[in-house]
Amino acid sequence: MYDDENYDDGFDEEALASRINLDLWKKLWSYAARYPTELKWLAAFAFSTALMEVAYPLLTKGVVDAVDTHLKGGPDPVLWIWGVGYFVCTVIICCSIAGFIYMAGKIRTHIAHDIREDGFANLQRLSFSFYDYRPVGWLMARMTSDSERLSNILAWGFLDLVWGFTMMLGIAVAMFVMDWQLALVVFSVLPFLAWISARFQRRILKSARMVRATNSRITGSFNEAIMGVMTSKAFVREAANQKDFTRLTDRMNEASVTNLRHAAVYLPIVITMASLATGLALAVGGMSMIANTMAVSTLIAFMAYTRHFFDPIEQLGHWFAEMQMAQASAERILSLIEAEPAIADTDDVLAAMAVQSQNQTEGGTFAADGGQQLINQLTLKNVSFAYDPAKPVLDKIDLTVNRGETIAIVGPTGGGKSTLVNVICRFYEPTGGQVLIDGLDYRQRSLHWLQSNIGMVLQNAHVFSGSIMENIRYGRLEATDEEVIEAAKIAGAHEFISAFPDGYASDAGEAGSRLSAGQKQLVSFARAVLADPQILVMDEATSSVDTETERRIQQGMQRVLAGRIAFIIAHRLSTIRGADRIIVIEDGQIAEQGSHHELMAARGHYYNLYRQQSLQESSRQLQDASAPGT
Repeated sequence: MYDDENYDDGFDEEALASRINLDLWKKLWSYAARYPTELKWLAAFAFSTALMEVAYPLLTKGVVDAVDTHLKGGPDPVLWIWGVGYFVCTVIICCSIAGFIYMAGKIRTHIAHDIREDGFANLQRLSFSFYDYRPVGWLMARMTSDSERLSNILAWGFLDLVWGFTMMLGIAVAMFVMDWQLALVVFSVLPFLAWISARFQRRILKSARMVRATNSRITGSFNEAIMGVMTSKAFVREAANQKDFTRLTDRMNEASVTNLRHAAVYLPIVITMASLATGLALAVGGMSMIANTMAVSTLIAFMAYTRHFFDPIEQLGHWFAEMQMAQASAERILSLIEAEPAIADTDDVLAAMAVQSQNQTEGGTFAADGGQQLINQLTLKNVSFAYDPAKPVLDKIDLTVNRGETIAIVGPTGGGKSTLVNVICRFYEPTGGQVLIDGLDYRQRSLHWLQSNIGMVLQNAHVFSGSIMENIRYGRLEATDEEVIEAAKIAGAHEFISAFPDGYASDAGEAGSRLSAGQKQLVSFARAVLADPQILVMDEATSSVDTETERRIQQGMQRVLAGRIAFIIAHRLSTIRGADRIIVIEDGQIAEQGSHHELMAARGHYYNLYRQQSLQESSRQLQDASAPGT
């Protein structure tokens, strides 16, 4: 389980809690602004709804005035005209409500789709270093619950904003026209209401951020508990995991209660202000009626308007609280969408690629990103790397590899073997020195070009859900079925795939759950073969497979490695005896290098490692031979 006490998602809660970030809301609004037609219809429906609600008290005032005039000896009131007015207003409101429910739902769905799409697109661009310090659950919360919350506030919040301001403006105009003095009495409570809202802003925002941050950690805890259930059971960690999870849920409960308490206090204050304004209108208006300076119809309309004037304030107050929650979510999801890759093409490379694209459009052949250029030589010149500057992982590595050469990398755990190939593949960039491709720093070439010419077979091969055919084709999406099958034959996977009832159409299961570890490794190897890379990296690809699977991989490797630059990180030293060169990495440096025979003759680090493994293997074979039943 990751350390939730020390985990930092990159936000200064105290600094952010003191303000509303208007720039952030402008960025969020750009998602809604992609749908101007829908927004115009939504605003029109909200506007018409508010106008009709403003019209109802005026119709009531008209009816009362007509009746009052008749009672005072005037003509008979034509009440059916007012009835028609009520009917028309009701029809318009019904149609408007149906319209804004449809439009708001449509906009909300579009916004959620776009936010998730942009977030996922940026996740694909980000460098490996971004994922080093962010749990999967943190990312999942951004893409799910936070996206949903933002889409709701943008769609329904916009609707209530247009409706509320139209309603309040219409009511204010009507009240001032009818009796401006009484209108000022009613609006006298607004400054106090504004002061209360400002006081609660910071408190609600701070507690909302704590809710969202804790929710992310709970999602991460769920994810790790599910993914690591076998390990938890094997080490009897259930009680400890439960304790960690309880601590998170307790924190979530405390933050949620605090947030709800603030909202529960704020919204009743708004209602109280509305009741106070209504009481003032009734008292002052009643005295005006007694003084015969105000008509009864005007007081009735004022009472209705006073009550309805604060309805939008209550609703906007609710959305104000929701907006705090949405901003806490937005700060995090926009940080994901706008995160810049630690490794990216330079401006010069992008400019060259733009020229290449223009030339291709005009029928030219210039290839700024390397095109189909062959990689003849790879050189590491004084390369150093450190995740933490105080703890270097690689220290001044010098290495030159030519096309067609296979380099085996061995050494103790933690010596820097995997880091070295990650730097070569530009998953990380050197913190010192250069990696040169045919004499040119690889930072001066397109990142896409380099990594599209790299194939990898990892120790823990990842297999996606879907058919085996689709999994192998992942190496080159445009490959034909015949090419996929040929790659599987070279990798030694064709035999076991053909044994399945559905052959290559067989479902691999979630994360390859229907395949054994060895079968997943063969599928991964076939995928790399199909990609036909110029640089092939095998990171302990045979360390977790059985002897028979390893033999099949070795047979396929002889054909695959020909004519390529290959790096093999090996656990079993017996599998790399045929490598052109073996380098021993120890404490981030090349301790020695040479062929198998040269290193054995030198009797150094490699010699000791090889002898130790040979003795262990011989001892294991003797034990197996002497075991009962053999």
